[in-house]
Amino acid sequence: MTDLANSLTSSKNPPARIDFNTPALQRKRRMRALMDHLTRWYVLVGGLAVLGAITLIFFYLAYVVLPLFQGAELTAKKAQSPAWLQQQDAGKPLLLALEEQNMVGMRVADKGEVQFFSVKDASLLKRQQLPLPAGASVVSIGQDQPGSPLVVLGLSNGQALIFKHSYNVTYPDNKKAIEPLVSFPYGEAPMALDAQGRALEHVALSINDETMVLAGSTGSQLHVQQVVSEENMLTGETTQEQSSIELPQIAEPIKAIYIDPRHQWLYVLNGRAHADVFSLREKALNGRYKLLEDGEREVTASTMLLGGISLMVGDSKGGITQWFMARDPDGSSRLKHIRDFQLGTNPVVQINAEERRKGFIALDSSGHLGVFHSTANRTLLVESVTDGSGLMALSPRANRIVVEEGSQLMPFSLRNPHPEVSWSALWGKVWYESYEEPKYVWQSTAANTDFEPKLSLAPLTWGTLKAAFYAMLLAAPLAIAAAIYTAYFMAPAMRRKVKPVIELMEALPTVILGFFAGLFLAPYVEGHLPGIFSLLLLTPIGILLAGFIWSRLPESIRLRVPDGWEAAILIPVVGLTAWFALGMSPILESWFFGGDMRLWISNDLGITYDQRNALIVGLAMGFAVIPNIFSIAEDAVFSVPRSLTYGSLALGATPWQTMTRVVLLTASPGIFSALMIGLGRAVGETMIVLMATGNTPVMEVNIFEGMRTLAANVAVEMPESEVGGTHYRVLFLSALVLLTFTFVMNTLAELIRQRLRKKYASL
Repeated sequence: MTDLANSLTSSKNPPARIDFNTPALQRKRRMRALMDHLTRWYVLVGGLAVLGAITLIFFYLAYVVLPLFQGAELTAKKAQSPAWLQQQDAGKPLLLALEEQNMVGMRVADKGEVQFFSVKDASLLKRQQLPLPAGASVVSIGQDQPGSPLVVLGLSNGQALIFKHSYNVTYPDNKKAIEPLVSFPYGEAPMALDAQGRALEHVALSINDETMVLAGSTGSQLHVQQVVSEENMLTGETTQEQSSIELPQIAEPIKAIYIDPRHQWLYVLNGRAHADVFSLREKALNGRYKLLEDGEREVTASTMLLGGISLMVGDSKGGITQWFMARDPDGSSRLKHIRDFQLGTNPVVQINAEERRKGFIALDSSGHLGVFHSTANRTLLVESVTDGSGLMALSPRANRIVVEEGSQLMPFSLRNPHPEVSWSALWGKVWYESYEEPKYVWQSTAANTDFEPKLSLAPLTWGTLKAAFYAMLLAAPLAIAAAIYTAYFMAPAMRRKVKPVIELMEALPTVILGFFAGLFLAPYVEGHLPGIFSLLLLTPIGILLAGFIWSRLPESIRLRVPDGWEAAILIPVVGLTAWFALGMSPILESWFFGGDMRLWISNDLGITYDQRNALIVGLAMGFAVIPNIFSIAEDAVFSVPRSLTYGSLALGATPWQTMTRVVLLTASPGIFSALMIGLGRAVGETMIVLMATGNTPVMEVNIFEGMRTLAANVAVEMPESEVGGTHYRVLFLSALVLLTFTFVMNTLAELIRQRLRKKYASL
């Protein structure tokens, strides 16, 4: 009765309920909600900030790169009509030139007078009469290559007078003053070219060290003289020895003469549109070349580009062509037609070359002026500047143009900062001067002043893809296979040890890997090439053979190894295989390759071998990429629901069938993402390819040859580039190409990943 009473009493008094609305719990809920709200906004703002930063980087790179593809700008200044130019004794102009500072201009008239004037206000600064022989007049004028201050005058008596114009800069009262000077390096007495005293209709000269070659023409007859200067080391006196160079004569009237600065070739334009090229060393005719195929066109203007290699020829219909000597496959040098430009439809009357770049300007008979760049094959500007033809001068810095027409001087300001860049120059084959054929070349600097930058991004992009390909060729199979085995077959206890060790590899600095690859791995591979290739071949064979032997062992032995620990048996197998392959390397090299496999590759196969090559990059960078791919792929495989695995096994599928037909398909989006992230890491890698390759920008599939990548090129050359210069902006373009490539690749990878997710989501 007592128990019954107690039970009734307890039923009437149920246990106390927990109150979730106490002030303390309410404060905790509010605090948790606040933290969730702040975290959500923090993640949102952080993600947007990352996207914004990437967008700003992209637009900043585009902002720096955009000026590369802008054309030239020509700004007209106020036309000047100086009184001295209107006087009758001013004479007809033969040559206009500007000095470095764009402060003083020089005008050479047909009366043998040199006139220096102020570019700012066209006021006359100085007049100097040249020492012409009595009764002689100036018939023709010529210059040394662009940038040289030497001028030669062809006289009516068959003689040639050489003078030099220079400018002395002083600072009286802290103000810059420029004094123009005229000197005669070969004396004031003219040199005789035509013994019969006929007028020299065309003249040219070229000086190379102590040797000068002087050429002139009378009608269709050519006269060439060589002057060698020698200085007496004791007395300091200079003696000159003049000798004649006899060349085959020309049948048609001569239009222009040009001399190669290396004194190898003499170009003679004659007839309607022909060029005879003579070898000055062999004193023979190299060949007669037809410059224009159109029978209605004829040569009307010509000049040599900076360096004296390229010949620019203008015709009667506004066309301009570039020619230079190049070697044929048989080894003989021939004059080759390289590029075409079009100024308009009127005859080209004058072509002036830049003194520091491979650019030029041209003027036609209607007064249209064009700005061009030869190597980039760019027409940067075509604009009308006068009503007639006139005579023009281009400043050494190519930023000022002066045109004389009638009695007026018309100055123009020219802005043309990056003419040498075009899409064809960046991505196509370019036929550079002195090259046998068009090629992809990156060579941003050189030692001589005649050099032109070669800024093709094609070999750098190729090197980037080549390095990434060989790295992924090694890393992708190893990392994916290791991830599948670790996540699916390996015992949990062993997995907890293996995975952190592999992921720890990612913490190794790439500069250490590059240092190791360049200083140790590269020479070691070079000395053990047969062993390295034997190792790559024997390792999978050894693993398969070990697996076959293991499957044939009695169960009493196999069951001693816990399930999932079989991979530990492969450690000694791989070690013994490596020891055997590398140990046999000297023997194999002696048996099959004459004791030196590298020489056998170079001499017998004709394949270039560089010590730091794509094979080294593949080994070193593949080692660096493996942890990235392994970690993501392993997580993707391990995260496949166990219910799918157990269900497949319960339906009778083997573990291998379950892995290939269920697990891999379900994990394929994650595995694909791992591969794309690994590829992105390989494409953007800098230090390994910088230190483990020859860093040579070549386009070769050869695994034994080096390369240069976009990232490595930016790291190497950015400190040397001039801020705002063409080289600087092209390096930013390299970074933009790398960023765009990575962005496009990741976008495509994400689209493919989403498609794979939808396709296998039903599993």
